[in-house]
Amino acid sequence: MPQRAATIRSLPAAFEVVKAMQANGLDWGEGYRPLGRQALAEIIETEMAAAVDRWLESLEAEDAADRRNGYYRRGLLTELGDIELSVPRTRRFCPTEVVRAYARRSPEIDRTILAGFVLGLSTRKMGEVLLCLLGRPVSPATVSRVAQSLDKAVAAFHARPLTGRYKALMLDGVVLARKTGAGALRRPVLVALGLRHDGKKEVIDFRLGRSESAAEWERFLADLYKRGLTGEGLDMICVDGGSGLLAALPMVYDKIPVQRCWAHKIRNVLNKVRKADEKAVKADLHAVMNAATAIKARSAARRFAERWGEAYRAAVACLRDDLDELLTCFRYQTLAERKAVRTTNAIERRFREVRRRTPHGRLSGSDLDGPHPLRRLYP
Repeated sequence: MPQRAATIRSLPAAFEVVKAMQANGLDWGEGYRPLGRQALAEIIETEMAAAVDRWLESLEAEDAADRRNGYYRRGLLTELGDIELSVPRTRRFCPTEVVRAYARRSPEIDRTILAGFVLGLSTRKMGEVLLCLLGRPVSPATVSRVAQSLDKAVAAFHARPLTGRYKALMLDGVVLARKTGAGALRRPVLVALGLRHDGKKEVIDFRLGRSESAAEWERFLADLYKRGLTGEGLDMICVDGGSGLLAALPMVYDKIPVQRCWAHKIRNVLNKVRKADEKAVKADLHAVMNAATAIKARSAARRFAERWGEAYRAAVACLRDDLDELLTCFRYQTLAERKAVRTTNAIERRFREVRRRTPHGRLSGSDLDGPHPLRRLYP
């Protein structure tokens, strides 16, 4: 279903989105962690090297003597995991103050690295990251180097092997609008989210597409398959009902049962009834969705058809035509298990949180032209 577009315009907004995602149980998986650790190590090592350079330059000005004395290795525990640093030193100086500065700001810096990786930061905003880390402005060249390292990390994230095993997969497309001189250019982001066996949901990958056609979805799914997401162990795939995605699924995951998204279906049905009857119709749909068993759900669907068939034939047909795939989730015995797989809301929620914190809800041209993940997702 088309969504209003969104962008992140400040680091505080990025923090809020990441915290909201974590509060809702969303995880970006282990794929970002080694890349985030690598980027963080490069940031700290670059600043330590610069600190040594400044030290030696200051001694030259004072006509004092010192010289470089190699490196030593030390570990640093962060929220992204343990990283190993190469610490430069001289005979008289070691830039450990950079590491101590990081340690004093560890939680917010780790969150910033994650926010920058997940949401994409421009070169200017990356400077804010370093300012937060180092407590002082940094040169444009340093900002550019770090931004390039994060660009590489984002590209590596979208090419990493997919070795995780999931109970279920959710697929949906969210449309973003990019402002151009000729008006808004709308582009969909194709998103794959996995339900892990521990009950947590993890964004597996996402890609900026030219449309939600079958060809675009097939290309995205085939890439996931080649990288290791073969469908082994999947109980079902939840989809929003878009024709392009439904046509592409059999080309890649032909043997996996499909679960139609109840949230999309309820909205589609309610679009076919009068405002005065929406509350009653919605309650009857919930009776089908929340039934204790598949047999009771079918009985509730028959009662829905009997009650509303004469007044709203199109609404009843909308439910009846996809009922089998709406009830795929009933292979799970408990309501809690079914709730976890019967909608693609977890994908939409992520973008809703972005939208809620964005003044105008639109991507600017620089968001897709600059060092932003969405710019690189699709060749």
